[in-house]
Amino acid sequence: MSSLVYRNLTESEAFTRLIATQPYHVTSINADRVEKFDIPAGGELHYNYAAKAVDDRVLMALTELAAEQQCIGKYRAILEGEVMNTGEERMVLHHLTRGQLGGTVKAGSRDIGAFYAEQQKRIADFAGDVRSGKKKGSTGKPFKSVVQIGIGGSDLGPRAMYLALANYAATTGIDPILDAHFISNVDPDDASEVLSHIDPETTLFILVSKSGTTQETLTNRAFVAEHMKKSGISGLNPDAHMIAVTSETSPLAKETDMLDAFFIDDFIGGRYSSTSAVGGVVLSLAFGPEVFSRFLSGAHEADRLSLEEEVGRNAALTDALIGVWERNVLGYPSTAVLPYSQALHRFPAHLQQLDMESNGKSVNRAGKPIDYPTGPLVFGEPGTNGQHSFYQLLHQGTDIIPLQFVGFLDSQRADDVKYEGSYSQVKLNANLAAQIVAFARGQKDQDPNKSFAGNRPSSLIYGPRLSPESLGALLSHFENKVIFQGLIWNINSFDQEGVQLGKVLTKTILGGTDDPLLRAYGALLGVNG
Repeated sequence: MSSLVYRNLTESEAFTRLIATQPYHVTSINADRVEKFDIPAGGELHYNYAAKAVDDRVLMALTELAAEQQCIGKYRAILEGEVMNTGEERMVLHHLTRGQLGGTVKAGSRDIGAFYAEQQKRIADFAGDVRSGKKKGSTGKPFKSVVQIGIGGSDLGPRAMYLALANYAATTGIDPILDAHFISNVDPDDASEVLSHIDPETTLFILVSKSGTTQETLTNRAFVAEHMKKSGISGLNPDAHMIAVTSETSPLAKETDMLDAFFIDDFIGGRYSSTSAVGGVVLSLAFGPEVFSRFLSGAHEADRLSLEEEVGRNAALTDALIGVWERNVLGYPSTAVLPYSQALHRFPAHLQQLDMESNGKSVNRAGKPIDYPTGPLVFGEPGTNGQHSFYQLLHQGTDIIPLQFVGFLDSQRADDVKYEGSYSQVKLNANLAAQIVAFARGQKDQDPNKSFAGNRPSSLIYGPRLSPESLGALLSHFENKVIFQGLIWNINSFDQEGVQLGKVLTKTILGGTDDPLLRAYGALLGVNG
């Protein structure tokens, strides 16, 4: 019998005490805090929260909240295979794709960890055959590029991970590197633009759809097949250039004309699927199975660190608790993710889905309404571009927006230039350090236009270099942060009913509808029905 108790945030005695705790004023920040509030986060990363509005009193209150809400016990229950997706009555097993931290998890008689390991072995073998030229396209030419066709979690995470490692792979002797492209939007311009850059004879397409019925993905598959048929290339067979990532019971899994199919299951949500076959196929094809294995290793290390009971030594839990403090006590409605690494320029887009699709909920795990804020609005852009864009509002706007910076000591390509006494990477990191201090301390000036109130809280995740291991740890950190926050808020972070209504109404319009409002908007946009 489980000893875990699920209660709403406002039913927690620790939360009542937390509300009465005064925040630390970030304008008082000093150098001693920089060393004091620094935690290992896996993959050679550290999480530093010296510029957050917390001190020992706040951290003690947050520690009590984590204990009362049984964060570590519930996280361990996820790892052990307890049904934690209450809306769909499913286990939540994406952690198991990168290593086992609990006991053997079974669904019926199947060992799920062994199933995931088997799929990763199949992916590695297939990628090896493609990369060596053993497996070729329908006209006898080796594959030189790969295109992933998917949407939502089948696109955002894998795309962000591929882009994050492309520069790293280019400078570390990996050979060959298969260029990867992504088609997600049903907008025909998306597929058309991608296809204009690739040679269909040497391109492998990955169809990613767990159900095998995703409208956008199947539409884009048809778009690609039609494009290949129109190419006029003798012997070019679209099906012989396609593989699937899908469930074992989907229509795609039953097709025999495709090159192969790799399997996922209902225990891994799309936004948590980058370490499954959804991300594993494209990353293994592009950079090789070893790089993907290192990526999984970094994620696994960060998962293990997330089991640490002590708040001040558990980076993901500390980050989550501070986020709850900012959202539910300090009243901040949004947060910005600001990577000072161009390789991570699509990472904020992935985190938008991860965070807002997971925790954008207004009912608790039992389906009953809650009366307190949950997931914040998440946005972001790489530095230093963002400094010349929306940082004005962050510094002097009427809302305080907590910030999460990410930075690295060294660039991936190690290709740099010295200008005005310093190198580009040094300038990048000088900007990052300056922004943290500027947001925290502010500036007083007789001219109100030049006055900065400061007290804008921020955290920093940093490491030596963006590598497969550090990228895996970074991904795990944010996944576990989101999960911990969902546990504290007593919501189900693993379903996404909010995306379903629009899909249903889309099918209604396309199938012909008597709803006058749907017909009116459809008519404005040239939809027949």
